[in-house]
Amino acid sequence: MNLEYVKAEKINLSDYYDEKWIQDKIEEDPSLIGLGDLEIVKRERRQSTGGRIDFLLHDPEIETMYEVEIQLGPTNESHIIRTIEYCDIEKRRFPNKDHKAVIIAEDITSRFFNVISIMNKSIPVIAIQLNAIKIENKICLVFTKVLDIFEEPEDEVDLGGETVDRRYWENHSNPKSITLMDKMIAISKEMYENPKVTYNKHHVALGTLRRNYAWFRPRVREGYCQFDVRLGRNNIDKTKKSLEEIGLPFSLRRDDTLAISIQTPVFEENKEFIKKLFLDACEMAK
Repeated sequence: MNLEYVKAEKINLSDYYDEKWIQDKIEEDPSLIGLGDLEIVKRERRQSTGGRIDFLLHDPEIETMYEVEIQLGPTNESHIIRTIEYCDIEKRRFPNKDHKAVIIAEDITSRFFNVISIMNKSIPVIAIQLNAIKIENKICLVFTKVLDIFEEPEDEVDLGGETVDRRYWENHSNPKSITLMDKMIAISKEMYENPKVTYNKHHVALGTLRRNYAWFRPRVREGYCQFDVRLGRNNIDKTKKSLEEIGLPFSLRRDDTLAISIQTPVFEENKEFIKKLFLDACEMAK
């Protein structure tokens, strides 16, 4: 079936609507923001500091709460600080759940990334850019996740003692996330014939006979995997630059190791880069 072409125009939402209108649309369908099938705990939840958080959302599948703030126009420092503050307050209210601060704005500025990069070792932050598209007399909202700094992974040395089997991870992860991990391990087999794969309770370790160089955590979210990769100090800076160009979320684990979050479509688009990543890591571990 042929689709009819219609010219679209990107517009500034603030010229037509206010933040309350955006809240209404998200309340009608929280899945709009692209974080899954979330439940609304409270809209405009009052905080002890006197402010109100736009939304407190909950993902019961992974026991994670999202503290969401919306801003028309560009992000600014006060918006960032307010969102993180609200996230910290809710974390103290619900200490048994994971928490992520979510910033939704029309313009995620370079200043935002500079501020967040300073704090990304301790504060999980998701940034979502909101684009408004006008088609004739109708409007579409497009939410695009441009940053996802996940929780700091546990130290692989501290967790290295408890061994499990593959079935454990199959029972605790999404099958497509397991498949994504397997694809990355398969890439490593092209460079090292008999890689050592060890299933531990907190990660799946990959290495040579001498030492491990990658640690995977396939997640409950479909087609999503977090992993650490030890690249050596000499490779860190150039790899960080490449990851920034691709737009792949990462954080510095140690001075020789990066923690990376990846989804299946991004892996497929950047397979050669991922292959080079593991090649460097494997060479360091031989």
